[in-house]
Amino acid sequence: MSLADHLIELKRRLMIGAAAVVVAMIAAFFITEPVMHLITEPIRMLAAERGEQAAVELMYTSVTGAFDLRMRMAFAIGFLLSAPIWIWQIWAYIMPAMTKREKRYTVGFIAAAVPLFFAGCATGLLVMPNIVKLMAEFLTTGASAMYDANYYYDFVFKLMLFVGVAYIVPVFLIALNFAGVLTGKAILSSWRVAVLISVIFACIATPPADVATTFLITGILLVLYFAAAGLAMLLDHRRAKRAAALSPSGLTL
Repeated sequence: MSLADHLIELKRRLMIGAAAVVVAMIAAFFITEPVMHLITEPIRMLAAERGEQAAVELMYTSVTGAFDLRMRMAFAIGFLLSAPIWIWQIWAYIMPAMTKREKRYTVGFIAAAVPLFFAGCATGLLVMPNIVKLMAEFLTTGASAMYDANYYYDFVFKLMLFVGVAYIVPVFLIALNFAGVLTGKAILSSWRVAVLISVIFACIATPPADVATTFLITGILLVLYFAAAGLAMLLDHRRAKRAAALSPSGLTL
């Protein structure tokens, strides 16, 4: 294909991906109510526990605040719902330039990264109520908790995104191993750094007083890290055997 044909194809793929996001966003707008109900459950639990002691409420600070938040939620949900379509458009555009081996590896990486990302998002959503509840315990007697709706949504969204991205780091380690940038031994030899980073990440993602959740996230991250290191070492071993078999000294007459 000529450069002009490549640009036309890229434009077509981008238009299809953008249309899919818009359609999914419109559909997602109608499910923002149950989603908002789900993520605000900790606030209602706090309000029920504190009873008459103090108000625990979600508030909007502008006239259009509720609508603006629904639009933000619809875009985020629509972007995720349309992911299979726009990921396929990206894949279909770059696929002709790949070898069969590269195609197989790319499919494998995507197949591993997508479930891990959503598993990380689910973990963030599961630990979120504990974080909200724990932070509310620092309120003084008689104090009210008035959570700004946009700030609260940002907190939940960023927590889920943060943990989701952390879960796919091992996939990138494997990709670097495939590219020859990192060996399995190099990944494993950095286990002390991995432990430190995992602990720091877990401490940032969870409240300091929630030790159980901190250890849980740290443990999950370390299991994924050592699994990636083990798989990288296995791949290195296979490549070494294949190289030895193809070397002149390994050939048999």
